[in-house]
Amino acid sequence: MTSVSPLVLIEHPRPEVALITLNRPERMNSMAFDVMVPLQAALTAVHRDTAVRVVVLTGASRGFSSGADHKSAGAVPHVAGLTRPTYALRSMEILDEVILTLRRLHQPVIAAVNGAAIGGGLCLALACDIRVAAAGAYFRAAGINNGLTASELGLSYLLPRAIGSSRAAELMLTGRDVDAAEAERIGLVSRRVPDTELLAECYRMAERIAGFSRPGVELTKRTLWSGLDAASLEGHMQAEGLGQLYVRLLTDNFEEAVAARAQRRAPKFTDDTSAPPAGS
Repeated sequence: MTSVSPLVLIEHPRPEVALITLNRPERMNSMAFDVMVPLQAALTAVHRDTAVRVVVLTGASRGFSSGADHKSAGAVPHVAGLTRPTYALRSMEILDEVILTLRRLHQPVIAAVNGAAIGGGLCLALACDIRVAAAGAYFRAAGINNGLTASELGLSYLLPRAIGSSRAAELMLTGRDVDAAEAERIGLVSRRVPDTELLAECYRMAERIAGFSRPGVELTKRTLWSGLDAASLEGHMQAEGLGQLYVRLLTDNFEEAVAARAQRRAPKFTDDTSAPPAGS
């Protein structure tokens, strides 16, 4: 186990899989700056780790993340001398960057939602590529309950794309809880599993993903997210096509997949065969 802080842990429970754990269970892994700043550092570290193919993000104990910490928000770095409005903007930028970094990771990220995912915690889960919920998990867009807007950290962008605009509007405007069963039914999570099987299921999924072609997986993630931002179907289809051609022409993975099926064996995918040597 490694850590960038006692509050954010990095483990490697399976080959090519990194587990990042928010480790502030006494506050249900709330998004205090003492947690979010090292989380940003942890995400950057795994992004640069070429041995990591898939990332799993979870919380310690009974909470995934309870969102903003209203009792102990922690210290915001590099804000000495700022005015109150600029201090607030700088604070928001730090949190925004965590969400954006999750999206930018070249590795797929699986949210192992083990408990409460409230407010900003819901946003963290939505910024991941895949969400798996323990049976005891629940979700809440909490801003409206706190006298604020429910639009924060990309929630009004990500949630409608995950579950549709009408359901997103209802959850954001009512601030009600969504249990794991409903979350699975409406597509907020891809599956629901018993609490004790959550990480094992996420590891199985991660190992399956890691077994495929690295450029194929990474470009699939890129095109999935760029599709959400696409201005037109035609333009996005061109981007998809270029990604497919890239993998087809620069690797032998397609030929390997065809041969493996014919020989009734598991394929052995490799990275780009023309990659430059390390350090070049």
